[in-house]
Amino acid sequence: MKAVVYDEYGRMPSLADVPEPECPAGGVVIAVKATGVCRSDWHAWMGHDPVSLPHTPGHELAGVVHALGAGVRDWAVGDRVTVPFVCGCGVCSWCLAGEAQVCPDQTQPGFTGPGSFAELVTIHGADTNLVRLPDSVDFVTAASLGCRFATAFRALTTHGRLGSGEWLAVHGCGGVGLSAVMIGVALGAQVVAVDVNPAALERASSLGAAAVVDAGAVDSMASAVREVTGGGAHVSIDAFGSPESAVASVQSLRRRGRHVQAGLLLGPKSTPPLPMDLVISQELEIYGSHGMPARDYPAMLRLIQDGALRPADLVGQVIGLEDAGAALADMDQPGKGGMTVVRL
Repeated sequence: MKAVVYDEYGRMPSLADVPEPECPAGGVVIAVKATGVCRSDWHAWMGHDPVSLPHTPGHELAGVVHALGAGVRDWAVGDRVTVPFVCGCGVCSWCLAGEAQVCPDQTQPGFTGPGSFAELVTIHGADTNLVRLPDSVDFVTAASLGCRFATAFRALTTHGRLGSGEWLAVHGCGGVGLSAVMIGVALGAQVVAVDVNPAALERASSLGAAAVVDAGAVDSMASAVREVTGGGAHVSIDAFGSPESAVASVQSLRRRGRHVQAGLLLGPKSTPPLPMDLVISQELEIYGSHGMPARDYPAMLRLIQDGALRPADLVGQVIGLEDAGAALADMDQPGKGGMTVVRL
């Protein structure tokens, strides 16, 4: 089968012929129809999040069940599916409680094993991890949900508890951030988007952001957000993942506000100097958000079917598998204000 492979960190990935994956007990092999290009894949390619080499990236996927492993109960060959980027083992206490996103024995396509920049990909724990796609949701749209849209949805609904009329500050308008803007608007919030990229801010405005802040044109991102929101956001999300954006997100909050960290902070960047004095004196809440378990997808999919959420609007370009390696390498450049999805 065809797959995108790199055998050295930072070396341009290439399209290669590789053996087809075996189907594990309890798992499935999925014929990939679409897969997103995500900054998390770029972190792995750069060696920030080490993987076994040679490696095939890709974790935001949608496709059709191609083969079934022994013991799979709920699925059949030909089913249209997507998956969370965190796949639980299905048997631990966290998985049994429906919290597979924090499973200690989790697998992640594109990280713990070969990913979805390929014609076929293996998914373990099918009965825990597969999500059935409604016929009205096409594969490119489903792949755009990936880790970015689903992570933003759970971050704002479960952790942020975002309510209608509240202010939401979104720090970083890449895939997660633009998803958060769209979801915040759909939930009735007033959204202020923060980024240095004019194209990303323009896209945020087109999605309904009430205000934008050019982080490169202000002395303090947090002060600018507090001014726009009349005292601070009720909920703020760091969707980029840097010490500066994490700290600014916390400082952007009003008293008793909620900060959600969704952007990855890796290596030395994983311990930013958060203003704990404010956290204590203003009773701020701080959450980490690590994707969304399969059991929580139906609520999001219903909003998509109803037209309240339009993740397809976030897709900036659709490319072929032969261009996926170059698109991955380009993730360190300022984005064009939309997601890139590979269609197979």
